[in-house]
Amino acid sequence: MIKGEVSVNPLRVKAIAKKEFLQIARDPRSLALALFIPVLLLILFGFALSLDVDNVPLVIWDQDTSKLSRDFILNFKNSRYFKIIGYSDSYTKPQEYIDKGKAMMMLVIPKDFSKILQSGLKAPVQLLVDGSDSNTATIAMGYVNSVVARYNVTLINDSFAKAGVRKPSSLIDLRPRVWFNPDLKSKNYIIPGLIAVIMMIIAALLTSLTVAREWERGTMEQLIATPVKPGELILGKFLPYFTIGFIDLLIAAAMAQFVFYVPVRGSVALLFGLSALFLTGTLMQGMLISIVAKDQHLASQFAFLTTFLPAFLLSGFAYAIANMPKAIQALTTLVPARYFIVILKGIYLKGIGLKILWPEALYLLLFTLAMIGLAGKKFRKKVA
Repeated sequence: MIKGEVSVNPLRVKAIAKKEFLQIARDPRSLALALFIPVLLLILFGFALSLDVDNVPLVIWDQDTSKLSRDFILNFKNSRYFKIIGYSDSYTKPQEYIDKGKAMMMLVIPKDFSKILQSGLKAPVQLLVDGSDSNTATIAMGYVNSVVARYNVTLINDSFAKAGVRKPSSLIDLRPRVWFNPDLKSKNYIIPGLIAVIMMIIAALLTSLTVAREWERGTMEQLIATPVKPGELILGKFLPYFTIGFIDLLIAAAMAQFVFYVPVRGSVALLFGLSALFLTGTLMQGMLISIVAKDQHLASQFAFLTTFLPAFLLSGFAYAIANMPKAIQALTTLVPARYFIVILKGIYLKGIGLKILWPEALYLLLFTLAMIGLAGKKFRKKVA
């Protein structure tokens, strides 16, 4: 109920909702688009956006061509993180590969590699890296360091064995165990965050046009002349788009489960309950934009600006909030998608409930109440 309204007549709300459903039915392309966009975005982002770095294209120049150098190269060949795309006998061809983006790294093994190792000294190996994509390059160099470290251990163990000396045991036995995402698959935390971003965009865009369309077509004056109260009008327009938004949510959840195989370890009821709360808040945000803008083009642009950009950039979905400047971190506290992403990841991956997620749920409740109150207040001013 909108603040200031004594009661809401269900029959009038039903009439407005029926009118809005008919309006949606007369424009099947927009309805199809509203249902198709979540599927399209999930497919595009779900399959294309991956932070996993596998099959790093690697070119090798083995100047030594010895058994030791071939054994060293074999460690890269047998690793799933590297794909040897060619061998070279100079810097020219690998540089051309790197310039064209065909290779990310070049490994140069010196001609005295085996002799230096057999003499007990450190053999220098050159690694040329394409740093134009700094994040991927950093991860790939970490993989190289891991391969080299394992090879060093093998060489040390072989040296001890040849000398007849018992190899020393490690003082620290590290046994890592990854919780919640044991395979470290990036899609397991990308998909829940993506659902939040898609829901915010779709919900705000759905309702950002509804009231503005009435003003542009001149039908708002007719509605004002009827006994329909502002709260009943807002609620009647809200219900059809809530239905569409919830269908979008069901589609996204089904795709996450059956297409991307993202596990749901928490309560499904809590997942849909808090999602409905978030959906209500974002729909009302779109309604508020529509009431203020009075113009469909302006409303759609403003809805995109206030939903997609904050949800994608400032919610923690694409970039870690902890790495942002302090001022930007403070700004992210106003982005509802930030809290909804925490909820989704908590329910999907960690299986936690309201006992832990209550601060985020409380924020979503306050956000929703604020949007309902502002939409009601602004609309009363318009019809006054």
